[in-house]
Amino acid sequence: MGSISEYANAPVLWICAIAVFAVIALQTVIYVRAASLAGPDLGFTREDLRQSVRSGAVAAIGPSLAVVVVAIALLTLLGTPAVLVRIGLVGSAATESASATLAAGTMDAQLGGPTWTPEVFAVAFFAMGASGGMWMVATLLLTPFLKRGNAKLQRVNPALMAVVPSAALLAAFAALGVAELPKSGIHVLTVVVSAAVMAVCLLLAKRLEAAWLREWGLGLSIIGGLVVAYAAHTATA
Repeated sequence: MGSISEYANAPVLWICAIAVFAVIALQTVIYVRAASLAGPDLGFTREDLRQSVRSGAVAAIGPSLAVVVVAIALLTLLGTPAVLVRIGLVGSAATESASATLAAGTMDAQLGGPTWTPEVFAVAFFAMGASGGMWMVATLLLTPFLKRGNAKLQRVNPALMAVVPSAALLAAFAALGVAELPKSGIHVLTVVVSAAVMAVCLLLAKRLEAAWLREWGLGLSIIGGLVVAYAAHTATA
């Protein structure tokens, strides 16, 4: 049985990751070309196109750096190909981390702990892939039905569609955080500091009208939690 690194960086995973990058690059070229061809008919000049691409590239810097911070923390656990595909391109850092954590928990294992074996990695990686795949399938099949249902609910109660999805997502991640609290005082401190950093980021984003802070909030909260956890562990060692 080889090490996790051997499986996580297997050539077949690199081939799959490169293939995904190639497809997305091709899609980007197709969409940009389609926009440039359709632009003149809509009164959209080439200068407008260049400005929109430039604005989009600048706006993507903040969210991209936030994802990079999370990805670096997960490289040693999941390997480069998995992080590139599941988090760097078509996944959500928070969702993918939650999927891997839940999958490992079904085998009484923890991410990065002594029970993080190649078998657990395989299960976690499969869960991440299945989660992302089902997102795509569900989007394809359910969007027409959800669109009709959304129109009906908005006529009855417009705020309902905004509250229910947010509440469900908040409850899911809150459950993951609460599960860490009984483990030790350091775990409690880490969760509290991470939550405080996220709250400050959201508050400043609202007060300063800085939308980029919402995107950076996850990465900054993770860094804050890691710093506090390291300092507390060092102090008690």
